[in-house]
Amino acid sequence: MEIITLSHGSGGKATNKLIDNLFYKYFNNEFLLQKNDSSVLPVINGKIAMSTDSFVINPIFFEGGDIGKLAVCGTINDICMSGAKPLYISVGFIIEEGLPISELEKVVQSIAKTANEAGVEIVTGDTKVVEKGSCDKIYINTTGIGIIEKNRAYLGGDKVKNGDKIIISGTLGDHGMCIMNKRENLGFKTSIKSDCCLLNKLIEDILSASNNVKVLRDPTRGGLATTLNEIIEHSNISMEIAEEFIPVKPEVDAMCEILGLDPLFIANEGKVVVIVDKNDADNVLNIMRQNPVGKDSVLLGEAINDGKNKLYLKTKIGGRRIINMPEGEILVRIC
Repeated sequence: MEIITLSHGSGGKATNKLIDNLFYKYFNNEFLLQKNDSSVLPVINGKIAMSTDSFVINPIFFEGGDIGKLAVCGTINDICMSGAKPLYISVGFIIEEGLPISELEKVVQSIAKTANEAGVEIVTGDTKVVEKGSCDKIYINTTGIGIIEKNRAYLGGDKVKNGDKIIISGTLGDHGMCIMNKRENLGFKTSIKSDCCLLNKLIEDILSASNNVKVLRDPTRGGLATTLNEIIEHSNISMEIAEEFIPVKPEVDAMCEILGLDPLFIANEGKVVVIVDKNDADNVLNIMRQNPVGKDSVLLGEAINDGKNKLYLKTKIGGRRIINMPEGEILVRIC
């Protein structure tokens, strides 16, 4: 079995062999194959959206994805949340000495496949190898660049107003519970898979259905409750969601109940929160449900201007409680 050695990061023959036989093989495009210290890209006419993220997930392979797919989806989705069309992505690897090259190849193949599905090109990258024990198998950094069309309205929490509706594109907590079950060897016999996926086509559908979308956000670390609290801080308006409409798969709900966790705070990697003018909410919801990754979309609640800047949960029995930001980390190394 071939493994990564320190020589693969030395800049010599082994490094060049790895780049030629793996990265250039799967990331093949005219920009990357310029083989310069930087890639020269065409002129972009319009506002540019840019996002960067680092991925340190443990384990690196899981039901529904792997660190490579996650890295591309995570950055592409972040670009799309500003209403931008993703164009290019960079990929940087920090690899632990001793990683089987076969595992690295699986990750690289996954990156290439996901980037191709998103319609983006991997235009530059970097590889470093560190001594065994200095990282956990592999860490990946991705940076994405996208373009915002000239007629695209600005999206941001400061645009939210009283009566705007809150939509979530599907079930909560799938990713976090999938990773926890696998990593901690909890032994739950479950079919839970990560929801890790690209959201760019769903976002296109949403923005084509309404010019009155106020906010798009992906509720990753910290889950839906954290994301809504962050929007509230920016918007200076309260929000209320209804417990009876919160979509959670029975397996996820059961795991959370046993472990004492709340699905509202569990990470997702393939969901989008949409805040839209009340007059366009039904149309946006219907459009979302026609997309495979938005088929389970639901309207959760609305923004309310009560001057308190709080997130409220309307309970199934008719009560109301405040949902605050979590004080600590619920689950680390989930992305």
